[in-house]
Amino acid sequence: MVRLHKYVKKPTQKANPFRVLITTILSQRTRDENTDEAAATLFAVYKNPEEIANAPTEEIEKLIKKAGFFRVKAKRVKEVSRIIHEDYNDIVPEDINELLALPGVGRKTANCVLVYGFRKNAIPVDVHVHRISNRLGIVETKFPEETELELMKIVPEGYWLDLNETFVRFGQDICRPIGPKHEECPINDLCALYKEIKKE
Repeated sequence: MVRLHKYVKKPTQKANPFRVLITTILSQRTRDENTDEAAATLFAVYKNPEEIANAPTEEIEKLIKKAGFFRVKAKRVKEVSRIIHEDYNDIVPEDINELLALPGVGRKTANCVLVYGFRKNAIPVDVHVHRISNRLGIVETKFPEETELELMKIVPEGYWLDLNETFVRFGQDICRPIGPKHEECPINDLCALYKEIKKE
């Protein structure tokens, strides 16, 4: 992690857990820039759980269209907002089990809320974290849920808050899904994939 410190972007202000929750739901199976645009468009019109819960589904669909799968996501966003408004008095729960009980919320989304919304120690495992952990040879897993459990065993808890941000930025810049920049990588001497390539 020390050699990857430049890929950590510290939060400049306290995040809104509800916005983190909805934005992460929108991020499923879409690119970061599309997620950001869809979330910004949605929250420019509807500001809180009550407003989104009461918004027409068709309007939500139009606002988040850039995120893809907008019909499914609009229903989830509306239902999650209703639950947060009615059951939690507009306050997103900090308990992972309560987060996981929300429609469309899996472990990655729940952990993102804990890390980015509440700054609580957790390891959100998205495609970047899963890919890079396996490429480096830190873990040998097939599914993100397995990667999360393995990383929790071997990564000191003091690094958990920064792990997702570090791996995401590193995965976008250097350890890309296609055409990773092996020669520019600051940790290529630790990379299992790079060592295999060098053998060939």
